[in-house]
Amino acid sequence: MKDAFLKYLSFEKRLSSHTITSYSNDLDQFLLFYKNYSYNDNIKKVDRRAIRSWVVELSLKDLSPRSINRKLATLKSFFKYLIKRSLIRSNPTSGINSLKTNQEIPQFINEKDMIYLFDNLELEDGFKGVRDLLILELLYGTGIRISELISLKLSDINFIKKEIKVLGKRNKERIIPLHNKSIEQIKKFNRTKEELSIETSELICTEKGGKAYPMLISRAVKKHLSSLINSKKYNPHLLRHTFATHILNKGGDLNSIKDLLGHKSLAATQIYTHNSIEKLKETFKKSHPRA
Repeated sequence: MKDAFLKYLSFEKRLSSHTITSYSNDLDQFLLFYKNYSYNDNIKKVDRRAIRSWVVELSLKDLSPRSINRKLATLKSFFKYLIKRSLIRSNPTSGINSLKTNQEIPQFINEKDMIYLFDNLELEDGFKGVRDLLILELLYGTGIRISELISLKLSDINFIKKEIKVLGKRNKERIIPLHNKSIEQIKKFNRTKEELSIETSELICTEKGGKAYPMLISRAVKKHLSSLINSKKYNPHLLRHTFATHILNKGGDLNSIKDLLGHKSLAATQIYTHNSIEKLKETFKKSHPRA
């Protein structure tokens, strides 16, 4: 049942391999729990009590409500699939509500610090330095996800129209404008690859022309952000948050930002308005005579 469900997610829902791996891990964890809980591995006999007991166990392991809700969402999708295929009659996850979570306001780097960052980067000579700068330029200049950056091909760049084609979640394509500095850096990295006789279709690649990987991107971001920016988080997503917040602060339309980020709904984008409200408050305090 599990294997059939994962194939369904891959071929019909067209979810990414990363997401499917998460689903698989969540199901394995639950099935192991259920086997120990009921001394039974018949998935058709899972009831609401077993799922609630699993949620309690996860809570006792100090998992965050957000993580537990994600695992619960996996189970809900799985049993909904079994119902759809007439493999079970009732859904044991029905009536089980998600845990309450505190919505985190995304952290971002202010505009002055971003200018300082790019003006004071200490880059290695050669391939790695050129690649690191391109990684930073694209993450901050387009707001794309790390998985989207890794998947980019040279053929996705339109130098004439100054835009890039991005394959996002659920294999949905979107077009994002490129600014001149990003285009210049892409061309510079292409020249560097040619000089080193690196033949590859990948936009971002290893020194041997292989596909980039998440840790490579994360290391490059952390290396440069940690030396210049005082923040608790140095992951690539920080630059995505910064991209969205800066556009909003400059008067960008929320719907346009939603499309640029590849969000499915406006609700996911609206969280960035909290950052802008804080900036408005700060401006008010500095500027208003009665503040």
